[in-house]
Amino acid sequence: MKFKNTFTNYLIFINALVFLLMFLIGGMNVFGDIRWLLVFGAHFGPLMIEEGQWFRLVTSMFIHGGLMHIFFNMYILYIFGNLAEKVYGSYKFLTIYVSTGIIAGITTLIVNPETISVGASGAIFGLIGLLFGTGFRKDTPSLLKSITGTTLLPMILINVFLGFTVPSINNAAHLGGLFSGFAFGLLTPVLKHYSRYSIWKLSYGASLLVLVGSFASLLAFILL
Repeated sequence: MKFKNTFTNYLIFINALVFLLMFLIGGMNVFGDIRWLLVFGAHFGPLMIEEGQWFRLVTSMFIHGGLMHIFFNMYILYIFGNLAEKVYGSYKFLTIYVSTGIIAGITTLIVNPETISVGASGAIFGLIGLLFGTGFRKDTPSLLKSITGTTLLPMILINVFLGFTVPSINNAAHLGGLFSGFAFGLLTPVLKHYSRYSIWKLSYGASLLVLVGSFASLLAFILL
């Protein structure tokens, strides 16, 4: 099977690489060890507010708490990420993925500041919210419009219900990502040709800088 050159697949690769690195350092036990999760950049309010470690808003999106956790998240990301990237294009996709992931982290910081949180699900819910919101637009592709009520809505309702009933689920992140993604879906035009100085090209570049800067800050935190 040929590897598709998409940002969705690159994100999956980075998540898998981080997971493999954590495993090589500490084995499977590392994923249940709070200390190691914090070392690798888990979301934790006190360190962000008191120590200024805001890179955790981004790095926590690439850490997972076990094999099933990363497998399920990457499976969903593969499906809805590639769909969102096809509908919106790579520039908008990456910008929205990073933005909704950060908003999910900020929501967690406000609602559950003492919670140690990891996983890509906040950003993934951002993509689901994006596609759901896009389903209400006039310029929505027919395929996406057809799954808005039959696939996306039931998935959203089931996962929100689980979020309120299963204590280990970070529902604040899910809802923060979902609602911010929904807003992007309502307001953002679908894929079209970009001008040379498109605002989305600039925001895409800013998103790359945020990703690189966050991991560079994490590396400095680990080494220093």
